[in-house]
Amino acid sequence: MLTITVNQRPVNQKTCSVLPGGSEEKEPEEDQHKETDASGREASGDKSMPDVDGEMGRNREGEEEEEDTDSMDGSGHYSLTEDGERESEGDEEEEEQKDDDDDDDDDEAMEAWLGAELCDLRGSTWQAIPSLRSRELGRDSHQFVRRVCGSRGLVQRLELQGRLERHTGCVNTLHFNPSGTRLASGSDDLRVVIWDWAVRRAELEFDSGHKSNVFQAKFLPHSGDSTLAMCARDGQIRVAELSATQRCKNTKRVAQHKGAAHKLALEPDSPCSFLSAGEDAVVFGIDLRLDRPANKLVVVKEGDKKVGLYTIFVNPAKTQHFAVGGRDQYVRIYDQRKINENDNNGVLKKFCPSHLVSSESKTNITCLVYSHDGTELLVSYNDEDIYLFDSNHSDGADYRRRYKGHRNNATVKGVNFYGPCSEFVVSGSDCGHIYLWDKYSARIVQFMEGDRGGVVNCLEPHPHLPGLATSGLDHDIKLWAPTAESPTGLKGLKEVMKKNKRERDEDSVRHGDQYDTQLLWFLMRHMRNRRPQRARREGADTDTDESWSSPDSSDEEEGGPDHVQCMSS
Repeated sequence: MLTITVNQRPVNQKTCSVLPGGSEEKEPEEDQHKETDASGREASGDKSMPDVDGEMGRNREGEEEEEDTDSMDGSGHYSLTEDGERESEGDEEEEEQKDDDDDDDDDEAMEAWLGAELCDLRGSTWQAIPSLRSRELGRDSHQFVRRVCGSRGLVQRLELQGRLERHTGCVNTLHFNPSGTRLASGSDDLRVVIWDWAVRRAELEFDSGHKSNVFQAKFLPHSGDSTLAMCARDGQIRVAELSATQRCKNTKRVAQHKGAAHKLALEPDSPCSFLSAGEDAVVFGIDLRLDRPANKLVVVKEGDKKVGLYTIFVNPAKTQHFAVGGRDQYVRIYDQRKINENDNNGVLKKFCPSHLVSSESKTNITCLVYSHDGTELLVSYNDEDIYLFDSNHSDGADYRRRYKGHRNNATVKGVNFYGPCSEFVVSGSDCGHIYLWDKYSARIVQFMEGDRGGVVNCLEPHPHLPGLATSGLDHDIKLWAPTAESPTGLKGLKEVMKKNKRERDEDSVRHGDQYDTQLLWFLMRHMRNRRPQRARREGADTDTDESWSSPDSSDEEEGGPDHVQCMSS
């Protein structure tokens, strides 16, 4: 509070006079520290009120001496007293209270966002004791494993079982063979390892023949685990022929994209044909029975603009249908039998969350997968959420479910179904955790710390057992099984989800910056780790002398320094 004292100077208080221009000028030094009364004695400093009549009389006698020529209009003095200080403190308290209220509002908005679009969890569909008793009696024994693997109770008991350590770079791909006895992994170190995961032993390790980060390595079905298809950042699609004596006979290039090739799509019953997608927007159909295996199926476009691709998947129920996603917000479904690029660019139908159709943010699709029966399509968006679409719906249909809480920003991150009937959704996150959602309710039912390096990218459920393998920026592979004594308590989940959402919102404000400090840290870390590997490779020539080419393949191969897998392209 500003106290105005007319023709009066309070005892033992510092004053400042206000200049006509609005600025303040301090009193002379001696006046700031002490004042004297009419008798020449120093004032006592007592805060009691002075004798008003006597003081006013003394002021009248020495009016010309006491008058401050710099005071406003000569009518009095403006002094700042303790009341002003108290008012300043009160303003600070009001500001703090306002900040607390804002924080409360933010927390309420966060809680509302996290709780939106959720359904109630359904009751458990599997109970251990009745199911074991029925199996012993021979009733429904063929359904036992299926029901166990899809049980929420076992998902909530998943815990780390062990690690597979062999690679010297980020592990970018994991794939079980159809019987589930072997696991293939590929890495930034350009090598592929075939694991007997049950005993945690590497059975075979070989050089992939690629010149940059290996992105996928998959067993072709019904090939006796003797044929492995691979793709990489160098754009090459290669096939490795494996022998029964645990060695790699050779690797051959069967196609060449003009940009990085992130994903392959297997046809469920074919040991010799598969699809590939690249950042050059091209989808190749590859048939190993042909002299020229690669056939360009389509160049994906939006209008006249090419759309670089990050992911592709074949519908397991309608194997002529395949879906792709990449550098825009649309999921595109094609039918291999009738692709006419002059008719809607060959697209059978497109899906996109309605709120992203006109979004100005640069939203990409990093991964998509079909459910076990091909009726549903799961799509993970860059720095957005995961969405579930009904693949049988008409063109332009909106999503059915939305899965929230994770963060997909720093890498080209995967997503997958978990369970024999696709009962759950599983994804990694930039926070280093693994999330499992109940597919129907969209509620998180499991939350595990998966990677010390900070990011989990790959999640590969076992085809027949309740468990999965994961990998990320760490150089190892982690194996998970439902062996915990009690279900998870989801400790710390809410705080991590809120942190992920806040960071996502902050990044969306400055989305014009392509790289933030975290991404630059990843870049520096992995470029440093790549140096000894490159030096080792320069001393050995391991590329094969045999390759297949295609008229649609490019002979150009990426040069320059090795790229880092974890950076979003």
